[in-house]
Amino acid sequence: MTTYIIRRLIQTVVVIVLLSYVCFSLMTLMPGDPVELMIQSNPKITSEDVARLRTLYGLDQPSYVRYFNWVKTIAAGDLGYSRTYRIPVSELMGPKLLNTFYLSLASLLLSILISVPLGIYSALHPGSKADNAVNFFAFAGISVPSFWLAIMLILTFSVYYKIFPAGGTFTIGIDENQSWDYFWDRSKYLVLPTVSLSYQSIGRFLRFTRSAMLEAMRNDYIRTAKAKGLSYTRVIWGHGFRNALIPLITILALSFSSLFSGAVITETVFAYQGVGKLVYDSIIGNDFNVAMVSFIISVAMVLLFNLIADILYGVVDPRISYK
Repeated sequence: MTTYIIRRLIQTVVVIVLLSYVCFSLMTLMPGDPVELMIQSNPKITSEDVARLRTLYGLDQPSYVRYFNWVKTIAAGDLGYSRTYRIPVSELMGPKLLNTFYLSLASLLLSILISVPLGIYSALHPGSKADNAVNFFAFAGISVPSFWLAIMLILTFSVYYKIFPAGGTFTIGIDENQSWDYFWDRSKYLVLPTVSLSYQSIGRFLRFTRSAMLEAMRNDYIRTAKAKGLSYTRVIWGHGFRNALIPLITILALSFSSLFSGAVITETVFAYQGVGKLVYDSIIGNDFNVAMVSFIISVAMVLLFNLIADILYGVVDPRISYK
């Protein structure tokens, strides 16, 4: 197990380096580097000043040289400076990551609590009216565009009924020291983004749960467990659901990786100050350092939770060996 984990961690580092270099190279091809923005803001700048600034920022060097200089800076603990927000990236990312963590965790928990029981019930009653209704609900969740659902939620619960705020993260000026008021205020702003973000996840999780549970309940060991006189509950949860967990672990692990990646469309529509909206704004504003750090965090989370999923396979199914 230890050898397997070490080997996967090495592979993870290699993948992060390769993907970050590709992303870095693509970012350098985007128009609008810092010097060009300076030229637009100061028409009196001379060509000598332009050449000097390009040398100062290293923009006259090949992309691979600039990449290794950037990696050395990151390795030293300096994440760079945000051109858009005029503050260090380390100070900017912390609150954004926390906001995205709250939103994604709430959405993920809501999705699991709704989809897993519905998926199991649907698998145990295939072809019934309840199964058809659950399938319709799942396919609707998969098919509905997230931006359309977000807009409909805003129109219904913010414009017409005025129950929840239309956008934002918290009320400006609220005292964070008043724990209960602050918690209630943050919760109100989380409701609509959480519902919008979780609906599509519910449909996806529900379909995976139903399919995995249907396959598990058709196996011979289920008939054997019933023949041995085990209770209906133990057959379902101890034999059926445990064997259905393997495909579910994969989809849940990939979903957990989004806890720090953000939901670009949902956060942008609701003006929620998370990593997703930050990445969108940084790309539009060519804020290179913010976009790269966000990208590395997203890739690292996906690879890390893939590793966790592979380890959990062996925990759920003892037949899986890592030797």
